Amino acid sequence: MKTTVRILYMHVFLFCSIVSFAQGINVTGKVTSGSDGSALPGASVLIKGTTTGVPTDIDGNYTIQVPSSESVLVFSMIGMVAQEIPVGTQTVINAALAEDAKSLNEVVVVGYGTQRKLDVTGSVAQIKGEEISRQPSMNAVSGLQGKVAGVQINNSGKPGEAPQIRIRGVGTAYGSANPLYVVDGVWFDDISFLNSADIESMNILKDASSQSIYGVRAANGVVLITTKRGKSGKAVVDYNGFAGFQKVTNQIEMANAREYATMVNELSNINGKPNILDPSQYGEGTDWYNQILRTAKVNNHQLSISGGGEKSTYNLSLGFLNQEGVVQKNNFKRYTARLQNDFQVLKSLKVGYTATGSYSKSQDEAGGIFRQLYAAGPVVPVYNADGSYGDPNDFGLGDANNFNPQVTIDFYNQNTKRTLLTANAYAELNVLNGLTFRTSLGGRYSQDETRSYTPQYAATLKQQNTTSVLQFVRPQTRYWIFENTLTYTKEFGNHNFTALIGQSAQRDQSYQLTASALNVPYSSEGDLYLTLGNADSRYVTDQGDLGTYASYFGRVNYSFADRYLLNASLRADGSSKFFQGGNAWGYFPSVGAGWVISNEPFMESQKFFDNLKIRGSWGKIGNASVPSNLSTLTVATGGGLAAVFGGQLNTGASINTIIPPTTYWERGVGTDVGLEAAILDSRLSLELDYYSKKTERAIFDIPVLTSIGTESGRIVGNQANFRNKGFEAALTWRDEIGKDLTYSIGLNGSINDNTVLSVSSGSNPIYDGGVGLTSGALATRTVVGDPIGSFYGLIVDGIFQNADEISKSAQPNAKPGDFRYRDISGTNGTPDGAITGLDRQVIGNPNPKYTYGINTSWNYKTIDLTLDFQGVAKVDIYNANMGWRYGNENFTKDFFDNRWHGEGTSNTYPSANIGGGTNYLPNTFFVQSGSYFRVRNAQLGYTFPQSVNEKLKIRKLRLYANAQNALNFFKYKGLSPEVRANENKPTQAGIDANVYPISATYNFGINVTF
Repeated sequence: MKTTVRILYMHVFLFCSIVSFAQGINVTGKVTSGSDGSALPGASVLIKGTTTGVPTDIDGNYTIQVPSSESVLVFSMIGMVAQEIPVGTQTVINAALAEDAKSLNEVVVVGYGTQRKLDVTGSVAQIKGEEISRQPSMNAVSGLQGKVAGVQINNSGKPGEAPQIRIRGVGTAYGSANPLYVVDGVWFDDISFLNSADIESMNILKDASSQSIYGVRAANGVVLITTKRGKSGKAVVDYNGFAGFQKVTNQIEMANAREYATMVNELSNINGKPNILDPSQYGEGTDWYNQILRTAKVNNHQLSISGGGEKSTYNLSLGFLNQEGVVQKNNFKRYTARLQNDFQVLKSLKVGYTATGSYSKSQDEAGGIFRQLYAAGPVVPVYNADGSYGDPNDFGLGDANNFNPQVTIDFYNQNTKRTLLTANAYAELNVLNGLTFRTSLGGRYSQDETRSYTPQYAATLKQQNTTSVLQFVRPQTRYWIFENTLTYTKEFGNHNFTALIGQSAQRDQSYQLTASALNVPYSSEGDLYLTLGNADSRYVTDQGDLGTYASYFGRVNYSFADRYLLNASLRADGSSKFFQGGNAWGYFPSVGAGWVISNEPFMESQKFFDNLKIRGSWGKIGNASVPSNLSTLTVATGGGLAAVFGGQLNTGASINTIIPPTTYWERGVGTDVGLEAAILDSRLSLELDYYSKKTERAIFDIPVLTSIGTESGRIVGNQANFRNKGFEAALTWRDEIGKDLTYSIGLNGSINDNTVLSVSSGSNPIYDGGVGLTSGALATRTVVGDPIGSFYGLIVDGIFQNADEISKSAQPNAKPGDFRYRDISGTNGTPDGAITGLDRQVIGNPNPKYTYGINTSWNYKTIDLTLDFQGVAKVDIYNANMGWRYGNENFTKDFFDNRWHGEGTSNTYPSANIGGGTNYLPNTFFVQSGSYFRVRNAQLGYTFPQSVNEKLKIRKLRLYANAQNALNFFKYKGLSPEVRANENKPTQAGIDANVYPISATYNFGINVTF
């Protein structure tokens, strides 16, 4: 492969030298606002039909080299009407852009190029980097929450953890369901390394036709990220920083020591045993949430220097994020550096590169700590009077909650370091007028290390360790991508034609080494070496993966008189992951069409519509984000499989899993129909979409009988088809009142329905969702006709009040205070007087039906106010914390106040025996509404007037105060209804068990430009 790359690059530069004589024209100018003549920094100046362009500098100036006098420059900026100006004989071209909300004139980034919004036939949403960087979000993806219709974001309160993003529902059920991120041409699964202030724009490709050009990885959507580039002109220095604090919102109120003692006794009495504690001896006791959680500090800093001359531009940025977790000792620090250069080598040749480095270090939170905070007994003190740790064994509570969370925190010692280097270099050659060749080579290298150390200690009778353990886990990845495209653009009369052909090659390799040793002494962090442990205890294991991809793609765009639009593309992808059985190649076509009705001659006399466009598209996309070698049979060996034959010991083997004979591409087929309109002098804009996305041959793991002798009781393969369909709407109003007040109000919302269409197991369901459930119970079921991962269990019809009710019921072994379940079906399909698995029903849906956002901005002279609201509706959460019980775990204050504790006291909440009998089984009591409404972001800023800036010898100064997630409204009885699913298991979505909760962030910030 290395030889192939060298040969390709040799041909590229040989070709460059042949055509370097091509003529060019140097054009300069200034872009200003047509309303007041002020400079427009950051406006785009693009050579029409190419990806060659420059942004204006802080004073609105630009310099660009065009290949010929026939070139056309396109001037554009968000919120302004784009202009196209032929170069002709001009060398100085100034453009005055009129203010307008005609979103159809905006330029958006699409796969391997840009298009006017007018020409787009698919569903593409663009968010400017400024909207994201203004928020105190630690990850850029979090900044999208509530801003794009059809995009659901689930955040985590854990420092450094990436949010979960779903574009138009769940696109896959096995492997990663996150979208593909393309950052300056390099493909990523996660952008936690990226500083939000380095982002120029984020473009979300939502429909199959716009995604299909990235076929191999587009099944879950595509997010195109363009980072900031240097601008010609004087050097500009920007500093953006904020400092503040984070605090858990809606903290759960647990039962105090007196209330807990009362319920522990009730539970003991129900089970025929005497009282354990005397409630009169206790007061408030220990509030473990208040003891372990804290108000966490956070600060973020970014410094950038950009500028350039006639032939080159540069952008250098440095960033530092320091975020404490709300859990004691938990923290995250990230350092970022980014360097970008563009060079106009020849009049027809431009080259450049972007290089980014990121290093982070975290002190990790103790595993299971939120489970402990919920379950720990409040009668146990943090410390005894003599300074020793409070011991649950002193209170005879049993082993179910035999832990002191402070001990867990104090003796937990794990940190994670992550290093990532990524770069992309390109060359762009204007071969002939309208014909552009672009080649790029990108890659990334990452190496992580998680070091955990458990010392020797004796804190309580149960929490002690006699042998220290040191472990290192070191994963690393090496990835490169090489792409070449040839783009031809031709405009003749009313016809506008653009054709693209391209080739791509990728290689993605990962490797992980895990090593451990016992009895390693600890004196300092620098002395933790495996060789210091017992030689016979050292253990090493490793694993790895390798995926290679080859792709060819093409696209044709055609428009006639800016009225009739046509788009078609085809991508062929070959992947080593599907090599077995001759299924290495997948083919992903798409087609889209649009009609700009407002540009028709018969619409010239009407005054109602400023823009009116309808569009439709269809496409196929693929998914390679699945484990490799699914069709490769693996075996396990070990001492337990050895046998003696003929007096000799022979090692045996057992099949790990049953495998399918071959694995096919998981494929998505999508249709989208949209309407875009602007009325009332373009102050009101509207975008509506109906979509249907079907995932075919989805890869699932389904259960099989363990009696057949496999190590795993599941088989992985192409098992099902499912569909997401829905409706999206985005409405924006922009206006001004007088000369000093401008404002905008944006509303967006979506409706999504997820349905399983077929399963290879027929009517046999796929069960999952055992996290936080006891006795092997499973809370989700995936079956034809229902959503993926639907909650499945018994329906609670009330609470048994006395023995007489029990004797007349289908639950003869129940006790007063237990759940009374509904008898629905027996083997013959009718109630049979017994509660069995046949009585289970679908009791909830973790996939939200409605998501919405409200985004407003207000600017009065030098004061700006941003208010963003966001929410979801008609979604369920399985509160596993309530039933995750093995004995005397604590209860919430809500449970204490509403529990059954005698005949007639409650017909909705059970007794303290909620984890006993059959009460632990998945049922409707544990399923609660996950709907919420939130003030996502509120920011008040003040920009100092120019007269002050001149005195301070700076260009711009802005101060602001911000609150994020400050107000949350929901009925859920947990910490937060924003619950992340297992990243690779959508069939476990919506189960709240030991989840790191969301925090509210309050901060002050400053933006300075020198």
